[in-house]
Amino acid sequence: MFSDLNHGITCVDADYLRDGLACFYVLQQGDELAVIETGTSRSVARLQQLMSERGLRPEQVRYVIPTHVHLDHAGGAGTMMHLFQEATLLVHPLGARHLINPAKLIAGSKAVYGEEVFNALYGEISPVEERRVREMNDGEVIRLAGRPLQFRDTPGHADHHFCIWDAESEGWFTGDTMGISYPQMRFDGAGFMIPTTTPVQFDPEKLVSSIQLLLAQQPRQCYLTHFGQIDNVEAAAEQMIRQVRAYRDIALAHAGDDPEERLTKLSQALWDYTLPELLAAGADASASQEFAQLLQFDMQLNAQGLDVWLARRARHSA
Repeated sequence: MFSDLNHGITCVDADYLRDGLACFYVLQQGDELAVIETGTSRSVARLQQLMSERGLRPEQVRYVIPTHVHLDHAGGAGTMMHLFQEATLLVHPLGARHLINPAKLIAGSKAVYGEEVFNALYGEISPVEERRVREMNDGEVIRLAGRPLQFRDTPGHADHHFCIWDAESEGWFTGDTMGISYPQMRFDGAGFMIPTTTPVQFDPEKLVSSIQLLLAQQPRQCYLTHFGQIDNVEAAAEQMIRQVRAYRDIALAHAGDDPEERLTKLSQALWDYTLPELLAAGADASASQEFAQLLQFDMQLNAQGLDVWLARRARHSA
């Protein structure tokens, strides 16, 4: 449930669908705390348990910081802000209005998942008071008990996405920019990465540029929301860039398909591409079925992201 990393950083499993799928981070510097990502409203119980076990008080939380407003990253923001009355919510300028008034965010997510699945995934989504929200522009820095945290605009997965550079640990809190690497996808100490291209704003070229921006900082580690710390950052970034470009090519190869069949074809094509990559990275071939089950939901969401990107691209070229 809790994993102490380094430099005052604790990884907390977000209790989202299954263990090891999503997490958030508690950063402690002196007597002050920042929570990076929020999980869903159901994730908050684990944060309260951690704080209780360590004798931490609600008023110590200075900042709540979702990297973007997709609900596995920001769904618990309203609940956390209600609990932590001294905290300020730091959010991307393009995402702030959705956490102040989450009606459109909820409607959009229900359109993707359906109401029943939405309720099972996210539970209650509470608004955040506007006066307690601070929009963080590219390059801005806040200090947690003197510890600098810098915010960099990183579109590609979503236009409302930033990553946070922690100079103390020389690490990035990457949200979804550096993709997904579940615990089952760590082979020989290295993380196998896959992109996450969920709808509706995926842009492959922007995402490649954002990954390159992260890499230019020469980080020692990255803290993924899906899931945990990775240390082989240069190799992971190269793997991500290669796969993002492959995803783009897969999508373009299916641009002319019947729209009613394209999602299914894209999902299968993504898995057909991913399985050999997994095996080359060190996965056991006998576990192929287990990995197919592990990544089924991600392949479906990635197919949706590519499908929306193709449709947007077609509109712009018309």
